[in-house]
Amino acid sequence: MKETFIMYAKYIEDKDKKIIALLDGLSNAEREKDRGSYYKSLSGIFRHASGGMAFFLDMLKGALPEGSKAKAVVSPNAKDVPEGELNESQWKDVCTLIQKSNHAFLEFVTAITNAELSVNVKWFSGDMVPLSFMINALLMHQTHHSGQISQILDELKIDNDFSGISPKFI
Repeated sequence: MKETFIMYAKYIEDKDKKIIALLDGLSNAEREKDRGSYYKSLSGIFRHASGGMAFFLDMLKGALPEGSKAKAVVSPNAKDVPEGELNESQWKDVCTLIQKSNHAFLEFVTAITNAELSVNVKWFSGDMVPLSFMINALLMHQTHHSGQISQILDELKIDNDFSGISPKFI
């Protein structure tokens, strides 16, 4: 299971670099335009995913016992994600935050032990779930929002290729 998490962490890191490159090619006004999504704009969706990565990382690390190598991974604070419409400088800050978060996530899943993947933690519903379940939820969250961005880019007729995973991540 750990190897699978490492593979997906590498994929997410690569995918977000591609998203940043594509969205950097748009004007700030185009990134901020309301596209009818719950998070409104392309940058709004990406900002939410960035904050989600940092938020989940804090939850994951918080579930581990002191002395865990994975708990010691340094990650950005989800509170550093700006709210509302972004200016160009804030967009760059969000891009930096997701890159740091993605790197921290890769370090986290590389450092975690198989025994730690089985640690039970309280889920949002109050149910106890293994830490591996929480990691899967993070991966689904990031993939879901990437799909939203991909769909909007498709509608804008902007070629994109981050919806599938490559065998190079195995």
